[in-house]
Amino acid sequence: MTPRILFVLTSHGTLGNTGRTTGFYVPEAAHPWRIFTEAGCVVDFVSPEGGAPPMDGVKRDDPAVRAFLDDAHVAAQLQQTLQPADIDPSRYAAIFFVGGHGTMWDLPDDAALAAATSAIDANGGIVAAVCHGPAGLVNVRRPDGTYLVAGHTVSAFTDAEEATVGLTDVVPFLLSSTLAQRGAVLSAADVFQPKVSVSGRLVTGQNPASASGVAEAVVAMLRTPVAA
Repeated sequence: MTPRILFVLTSHGTLGNTGRTTGFYVPEAAHPWRIFTEAGCVVDFVSPEGGAPPMDGVKRDDPAVRAFLDDAHVAAQLQQTLQPADIDPSRYAAIFFVGGHGTMWDLPDDAALAAATSAIDANGGIVAAVCHGPAGLVNVRRPDGTYLVAGHTVSAFTDAEEATVGLTDVVPFLLSSTLAQRGAVLSAADVFQPKVSVSGRLVTGQNPASASGVAEAVVAMLRTPVAA
């Protein structure tokens, strides 16, 4: 059976009170999309509000980004992303939370996304996220009530990286600190250096430089399934 991967994109396009826009970070979708599709996977897209999500980091000089944006099928999918209520968790071998600062506002408290993520995990699927994407995991719980990230080694956008980009006081919470509060064991590289953590069937990456590594790790796991 062809593995199907669900990409989760933010619907939030306002960067706090800065007057700047945000959205899902396109390179963090484009590079994994290339890796997954080249591996024979099918990719679907979901966002909290459905429809066309806001984009950030559109860098057309990046060949992977250009190929992603110019793909007619992807363009059609991005105009009509699924809504969380549309998700059938049994269809997906993995769920992948794409980063972008917008994730910090709308993914943590989306109950339908959390339920779908928990179900994919319970079904033996892979849960993956990169950069700010793990914001979508901070409130996900397993059926026994424990946090999904508890006891797992996790990499995510660090507090130091948030300070470096000057948004510590703009984001609604600090992602890495919150993951630690949920029981995650943080693993980080230096600021903006690639870092991917694989812990059971949870795969996470620290920053944009880690996006391809997350996808490659997921593909490897799909070929050689591992226990939780």
